Amino acid sequence: MAVRLTTWFVTQGLTISGSNSTSRHCSNSSSRFSFHCTPASSCKLRHRNLSCYCVNKRQRLKKKDSVEQSSTTADFQLNGDDDSESENASSAGVVVPIESVSDDEARTANGDDSISTALTPSDEANPSAYSTQDLVDMIRNAEKNIHILNQARVNALEDLDKILGEKEALQGEMNALEMRLAETDARIRVAAQEKIKVELLENQLDEMRNDLNLNSGGGVERGQVEIFENENELFNEEAPVPYRTSINALVTNLNALRLENQSLRSDVEALREELSYVKNTDERVVMLEKQRSTLESALKELELKLSVSQEDVSKLSNLKVECKGLWEKVESLQLLLDKSTKQADQAITVLQQNQEIRKKVDKLEESLETANIYKESSEKMQQYNELMQQKIKLMEDRLQRSDEEIHSYVQLYQESVEEFQDTLNTLKEESKRRAVDEPVDDMPWEFWSRLLLMIDGWLFEKKISMDDAKVLREMVWKRDRRLRDSYMACKEKNVNEAVSTFLKLISSQTSPGLHVVHIAAEMAPVAKVGGLGDVVAGLGKALQKKGHLVEIILPKYDCMQYDRVPDLMALDVVLESYFDGRLFKNKVWVGTVEGLPVYFIEPLHPDKFFWRGQFYGERDDFKRFSFFSRAALELLLQSGKKPDIIHCHDWQTAFVAPLYWDLYAPKGLNSGRICFTCHNFEYQGTARASELASCGLDVHQLNRPDRMQDNSAHDRINAVKGAVVFSNIVTTVSPTYAQEVRTAEGGHGLHSTLNFHSKKFVGILNGIDADAWNPATDAYLKVQYSANDRQGKAENKEALRRILRLSSADVKRPLREFEGIASHFANHDHIRLILKYDDSLSHTIYAASDMFIIPSIFEPCGLTQMIAMRYGSIPIARKTGGLNDSVFDVDDDTVPLQFRNGYSFLTPDEQGLNGAMERAFDLYTNNPDIWQQLVQKVMNIDFSWDTSASQYEELYSKSVARARVAART
Repeated sequence: MAVRLTTWFVTQGLTISGSNSTSRHCSNSSSRFSFHCTPASSCKLRHRNLSCYCVNKRQRLKKKDSVEQSSTTADFQLNGDDDSESENASSAGVVVPIESVSDDEARTANGDDSISTALTPSDEANPSAYSTQDLVDMIRNAEKNIHILNQARVNALEDLDKILGEKEALQGEMNALEMRLAETDARIRVAAQEKIKVELLENQLDEMRNDLNLNSGGGVERGQVEIFENENELFNEEAPVPYRTSINALVTNLNALRLENQSLRSDVEALREELSYVKNTDERVVMLEKQRSTLESALKELELKLSVSQEDVSKLSNLKVECKGLWEKVESLQLLLDKSTKQADQAITVLQQNQEIRKKVDKLEESLETANIYKESSEKMQQYNELMQQKIKLMEDRLQRSDEEIHSYVQLYQESVEEFQDTLNTLKEESKRRAVDEPVDDMPWEFWSRLLLMIDGWLFEKKISMDDAKVLREMVWKRDRRLRDSYMACKEKNVNEAVSTFLKLISSQTSPGLHVVHIAAEMAPVAKVGGLGDVVAGLGKALQKKGHLVEIILPKYDCMQYDRVPDLMALDVVLESYFDGRLFKNKVWVGTVEGLPVYFIEPLHPDKFFWRGQFYGERDDFKRFSFFSRAALELLLQSGKKPDIIHCHDWQTAFVAPLYWDLYAPKGLNSGRICFTCHNFEYQGTARASELASCGLDVHQLNRPDRMQDNSAHDRINAVKGAVVFSNIVTTVSPTYAQEVRTAEGGHGLHSTLNFHSKKFVGILNGIDADAWNPATDAYLKVQYSANDRQGKAENKEALRRILRLSSADVKRPLREFEGIASHFANHDHIRLILKYDDSLSHTIYAASDMFIIPSIFEPCGLTQMIAMRYGSIPIARKTGGLNDSVFDVDDDTVPLQFRNGYSFLTPDEQGLNGAMERAFDLYTNNPDIWQQLVQKVMNIDFSWDTSASQYEELYSKSVARARVAART
């Protein structure tokens, strides 16, 4: 976070990168540096971009109507849950070449661990009856079966590819034969016409000869010339000139026609030979058609096998997900237990030391008593006494510190034990929850009838609504176990408490999902400056996939990427919102971005708030975004929407929280809870208190220490503080950053407010867009690659060196020193300093780098380290903020082995950075096999939004459930 410019250091051995802030658009990016080490590459180029090949093949397959069915078959898609690379390739029309395994090999590899024995009926009926080891064995068996099914799918893909290739070759031959046959028919028709023409000319010539012979039999009259007996005599000088000229021309034409006739006869003979060849070819076409039908039948058999294998995989997917979740929780329990045991051992050690110190103190006290006896006899003894007293004081100080340390260790141990117990209870509840859906058979029907009557009584007394009564009746009809348990727990409670308990059971069942509205200043990719835009888009898409209704409200900037909103349209409605004592009109636009519905608000204000050519950095930003916040709430009110959650982000939309509760909840927009996320507490949106009145808020009521008054200036308003106070949920972008901002150093003046509202404040680590950052499908890369096939990384490394004109000599030599400016490195063989943001270049650098260095002074979350690992680059990061929550040192024995994924250092100085770099270089140079194992492991880590979205989903649901229960009671 120390640097504001995006800086990319690309070296022969190392690459340094940093966040972009070269324009006024940057708001809150953190400085990041990444070092790129490039080892020598000896692998062959393996191109994975197959889209052009498949497009050309499909075009050839569609030339004839007779092969439309085979073309359709070639375009089928495989949707497997355990092979994301195959799924992405098939959905784009790409056939990915994969090494296949025969059916016999798959059956041999399966052995006794077949799908039928992976989970017995008794396991399905009562999975909680087995131990953790049993579940682990079941998971391993399921993974083996899934692997075998994947091999079968690979085999089917290869067979299909071969069949398509053969069909394509056959179709090409058929097309060529048809073209030759058509040409032959045309030539035969022309030859026949020419033959007829020659025959006509020969008949005319015969007639002329007959006429000449008849004329030669009589005498020679006046005005006539003598006709000679043969043609040769016509050319002598004695023949008459008129006849000689005409006959000469006729003979010339006749000779030409004879030659042409002879040529046509030759052509006819050749065409006849070709026709006979075509007839033979027809027989071959018939044979090829038979082969094609055989191949089609084989293809259908393969499709049938593939569908059967997909059904088997789908049956195992649910078990895999359950077992994976249970295994992760067991591992977390083991971690907590190990941590608690270690802290207890430390406490015992300190206690033993304390006892030894006590013994020494007792001995010293005895010596002191002895010294007191001889105090008056000798001055030397007095000095010795003073010395002993000083030692005793030191010992007492040490004893006191030791007691405090022991107390802290004991407290930590107790907290760890409590955390362990809570987690254990959670696991027990989850194991019990599996049996909730099973009907209760141990209760008589009188019990359920009594419950029905009780529910009807509550309905008539208007203690519950008609919808709630309907849901409760359905639970009674199903003999729901939770209903019985709740009834048993409420026997000693009053009616209101019983009603509240029963309503809690159905609070999560009244709606299939939540209605979430994000009000933000950014959203990737249409209006993105920093990480805020990525969070709004990524979190929104993840929640949408979980079945929730998600909508986004944004300002309509003149500088946003309109080409990313292809269906943008203006609504025929005028939205009026209050500002500066009057109503201003707003134009509302709608469109979809990344599959999410988005509302764009265009204020028709004379100051043209969002037509400035940039997103932030204007002198009236406080005024611009307070106007937008009120207009967004006005849109929700006038449209009649009743969202469950209104999620606002950073200081630009922090005004939503006080506006909602002070002005719009009394108007009827009161169904939702407010969630506020601060992505960087360095930016808090402060202004003079009087400016808050523009959007209609009461300055006198809000300019108070417990509301929106800035903690460092009593005449200023703090927008972020107001959102923290008035929101139901407050989050930030990583757990470690949530702890850092609660200190005076990291809170930027808001630490006391955050500590006061700590119960609703939590840190949730951001995720990345796993579709946009995927080396297996990244179109920016020279060669795509994956965790299981990393050879393409070397080709991308060489491509980057060519792009940046770096030397290819001594690729193993790393640099340790970085200084100077871009001009200094302009002609260097191994270093480049690039002071701009280039999206394509950033993808290439991630793919080409072996190490990424992020020595941030502070980092709320950070996406660089997650993207680097996604592309197989090992992070070297300082332990702060989100870096501390996502990068775990490979040499840290306190961290479980499966979580170690990089190198970290604590002190932000040269010594700390060099220490981490030297350890990384040592492993990279001396243990290449272990290094490659580490690369494969980090590429398989899931940093997608799914986990983070689940945490937000839980926060949303709990807040909404509490609100509904409070409203009913």
